[in-house]
Amino acid sequence: MDAFDHCEQLVRETDKDRYLATLFSPVKSRRALFALYAFNSEIARVRETIRQAMAGEIRLQWWREAIEKPGTGDAMGSPVASALLDTLVRFHLPPAALVALIEARAFDLYDDPMPTLAALEAYANDTSSRLIDLAATILAGRRPGALEAIRHGGIAYAITGLLRAFPLHASRGQLYVPVEVLERHGAKSEDIFSGRATHEISAALGELRAIGRAHFDGYAAAAATIPAAAASALLPISLVPLYLNRLERFGDQPFRVADVAPWRRPWKLWRAARRM
Repeated sequence: MDAFDHCEQLVRETDKDRYLATLFSPVKSRRALFALYAFNSEIARVRETIRQAMAGEIRLQWWREAIEKPGTGDAMGSPVASALLDTLVRFHLPPAALVALIEARAFDLYDDPMPTLAALEAYANDTSSRLIDLAATILAGRRPGALEAIRHGGIAYAITGLLRAFPLHASRGQLYVPVEVLERHGAKSEDIFSGRATHEISAALGELRAIGRAHFDGYAAAAATIPAAAASALLPISLVPLYLNRLERFGDQPFRVADVAPWRRPWKLWRAARRM
């Protein structure tokens, strides 16, 4: 298994949405997309592999140095880093954008609550929208356009993902629902961390679902600006209504894992790909 094959396998195991979406991309671009998405999986899962935040900071710093100082250290011993650095050079990806992804992930290492809706949208833009923009660059070249579609779509997808992961985050003391949203509905963080379902928590999550839908609507309004060559980079966004509808169905059970039937995700992506 070469480095790119390793990346494909990693994405298949850890990021099913983007794995399936990549299958609708041109064959010549898939290996690079898998390298980018494998890198994203690596930095997004650092919290799951460490016991203390400092260990996570060290791991993120390793990735910063691998990107900013290629050829130094032991980066080439990592198949994901090796494939990513090759992709970075071949497709002229801006190193600063990759480092910005790493910087945004530092928030995940700590138990500090997300303070405001603006902070949440900035986090979603820096992690999700930026990743989509990099994937679009691989597919369509520098400055592929559609910046509003990418921004809104990335935020909608990230907020939806955080809502889907709410039970997991609550179980380990993380809070991505903005404190200002919780306060607006009288929801208490101690109830969240103890797994106590309340009407107030459900109301706060309902507001966040509405915000996710609003960003999806913003994406849909700007979708006509997406270059055909870059369309598959945005395919995962088509899953947002499916996921939000499922979460809505179990809105009074905030700690229930509300996943969708396995066949619905590839079906939805296939239908969206036909319209590209």
